[in-house]
Amino acid sequence: MQKGSRKLLEDIGILLRGKRWTISSAESCTGGLIGTLLSSLPGSSDYFSGGVIAYSNKIKIDLLCVSPRTLKEFGAVSEETVREMAHGVKKLLKTNVGISSSGIAGPLGGNAEKPVGTIALGVDIPEKVITNIVHLRGNRKEIIELAGTKVLEMLKNSLEEIK
Repeated sequence: MQKGSRKLLEDIGILLRGKRWTISSAESCTGGLIGTLLSSLPGSSDYFSGGVIAYSNKIKIDLLCVSPRTLKEFGAVSEETVREMAHGVKKLLKTNVGISSSGIAGPLGGNAEKPVGTIALGVDIPEKVITNIVHLRGNRKEIIELAGTKVLEMLKNSLEEIK
């Protein structure tokens, strides 16, 4: 857990409990890290329901209901895909909130259009979906950890905006 992550996770837990909301995660490039972080605090079962590691496009399509057309047109690392992933996991696990990640952690897999470190993140909360593309630097482990932190920061900010 990165420095400051514990406080971030505690704040998220307080916000979710306060709204009586549950959350689920749909992860590709983070490979379960987001779920690990969300479940790392005592009592997190109050709000964290579970997650899907959807590393392959087949799992994105079959379990998370990501449209094959979306994947073909925009690619797995896109705001459109993480929007559908977050919504899909939220629907699949019957939670109020869904978060998602898909990206290129490297060292292979990047190209001129989407270099290593390109990460798409999504947060689906009631009545609002937030997506973002971030460009992270570091080795594979560092990129994955930074991606997990970035999506959790997006989540916290989104939850704070709702009264």
